[in-house]
Amino acid sequence: MKNPFQYGGVVTGDAFCNRVQELNDLMRAMENSDKLFVYSERRFGKTSLIRQTFEKLPQQEFVKAYVDLWPTDAETSFVTTVAKSIAESMSTTTDKLLETAKTPFSRLSPTVTVDDEGKPRMTFGINKDFDLEIELEQVLSVPAKLADKSKKNVVVVFDEFQQILEYGNDTVERRLRSIIQNQIDVSYIFLGSRKHLIQKMFLDKSRPLYRAGGHYPIGPIAVKHWFPFLKKKFLDSDRLIQDTQIQKICELTEGHPFYTQHLRHALWELCEPATPVTEEMINSALDILLERESYAYTNLWESLAKNQRRFLKGLASEPVGVKPFAADFVSRFELGSASNAQRAAEALLEKDVIDRENASFVIVDRFFRIWIQKTHLV
Repeated sequence: MKNPFQYGGVVTGDAFCNRVQELNDLMRAMENSDKLFVYSERRFGKTSLIRQTFEKLPQQEFVKAYVDLWPTDAETSFVTTVAKSIAESMSTTTDKLLETAKTPFSRLSPTVTVDDEGKPRMTFGINKDFDLEIELEQVLSVPAKLADKSKKNVVVVFDEFQQILEYGNDTVERRLRSIIQNQIDVSYIFLGSRKHLIQKMFLDKSRPLYRAGGHYPIGPIAVKHWFPFLKKKFLDSDRLIQDTQIQKICELTEGHPFYTQHLRHALWELCEPATPVTEEMINSALDILLERESYAYTNLWESLAKNQRRFLKGLASEPVGVKPFAADFVSRFELGSASNAQRAAEALLEKDVIDRENASFVIVDRFFRIWIQKTHLV
């Protein structure tokens, strides 16, 4: 029997757990042509959430463009990536795709090829006449024109939106602000997985996208929502798990979707049919996962400065929400001063080892947190 717990990729269908409120809120935002910044830690399932939302929007009423900005590194790749995603959202057949793309994106020399699975793939070229301001204007104006022509609701999702901060200037941010604020019939959803960067983009008054839309943080899945999902998955595969064991797993993973699914995946592999889950099985599954990551975690740990390690020890040993710049925290973990703790936190934020959580921080990788507890705390 196939393992029912998916992790590491886009999760769909029955493998997707809850998020009922979030799905409803995002659907309403798209129906209302809202501009919305949606952010959380990495691996919280934002992309899966958007895919699920797209599935629920009627095809005959919506044009849905999903733009993954993670591979982009400059304004030119931003332009071609956005153009490709919008063109592919407008048509799926090879002939129609090229015909559809020629008019709005003619300056980008569109071409279409067919991949090994027979699916059309759009590519764009950058010619000698390329002018960034002109191309940005052209590409970003297409959604509004499409909404007007098709009489459909248009939704554009920018995934990993914080990637545009790597471009070296704020050209894209400025053009986005000036264009999208006038597109009243187009919904823009900006997804980000580095919360402190996304928050800076729309809460910092000096940034072009300051208050350019609403903001919608995604949190962990509550234990009460994990209970019915996990019990059913185990029961459907002739395995039994008790509420106390689900509670323990959620405490270990802090309700983080990726790490919760990953631990359940490993646990399911250890549990034979018609056999109840035991606490020893949970511990064994966790040990297996930590052993697999031990080399990577050791290398990461050894790459950190002394105060960065001490700061992480403090976060790993204290309850969520601890005040890491308070005098008692600084003293107990030998950080020397609050300014030393702040420098350690900023360095760890830059390395994407921690993320902000209200007035505190969390270790992004929940298994790394447990590894620190097991190997570096006495």
